[in-house]
Amino acid sequence: MSSFVKPKVSVITVCFNSESTIRDTIESVRDQSYGNIEHIIVDGGSSDGTMNVVSEYVDCLGLVVSEPDDGLYDAMNKGIKLASGDIVGILNSDDFYECNDVIEAVVDSFVDDPQLDIVFGDVVFVQPEDLQTISRYYRAGHFRPWKLRFGWMPPHPATFVKRSVYERYGCYRLDMKISADYEIFVRWLSQARLKHRWIDRVIVRMRAGGLSTAGFQSSLTLNREIVRACREHGLYTNLLLVLTKIPFKLLELARRPRGYSD
Repeated sequence: MSSFVKPKVSVITVCFNSESTIRDTIESVRDQSYGNIEHIIVDGGSSDGTMNVVSEYVDCLGLVVSEPDDGLYDAMNKGIKLASGDIVGILNSDDFYECNDVIEAVVDSFVDDPQLDIVFGDVVFVQPEDLQTISRYYRAGHFRPWKLRFGWMPPHPATFVKRSVYERYGCYRLDMKISADYEIFVRWLSQARLKHRWIDRVIVRMRAGGLSTAGFQSSLTLNREIVRACREHGLYTNLLLVLTKIPFKLLELARRPRGYSD
């Protein structure tokens, strides 16, 4: 990173037929207290009114691309290649930042320790029809790289990475249908052992759903890809070890962040 005086942050939002949710996403970036942000939109050629909503915010957005792609991770890679920031975060088109100072808090961590490569925080899940009531809280403070073999990873939407990390270690693999984000964490934290920090705050509010929670077959694909990602990078695991995370995931349904209530 060239300078920590006021590093530029690139936020990448990938979308496809996200007309009903992308407004919240864009406004949560627009309203951040930190000033040096570029928000890149990569649309997969939506057939609904997504791009009409995006066009309303053209004055506060960076680059906007709308064209067919080869899926979610291909679109993320496009955004990364377009990014000019020192720090890169990926915010899904159905998620939004929890508070208007979260990016400022992330940047403060990078400024405090210039050797950091990765900063991540927590996420809360809500139902699409009720954005105020928390249904699940993923507190990432327990995460350690050795837990990757058991299927644990930092919350991807609440993770910010120096752009130089992508330049050194590559982008998301397109041969992973659901778990390319998991594989990249194995690459970063187990293989390369990059320096990382957790900050104790909720970064993103996520609408429940998505590919990784879309039923038994998706869950099976997800866990098989996790095993594959670990083994390909020399981290031994098996499907039984990965499945041991399920009881602990259920505990997340009962947790609430400090100061939060339904």
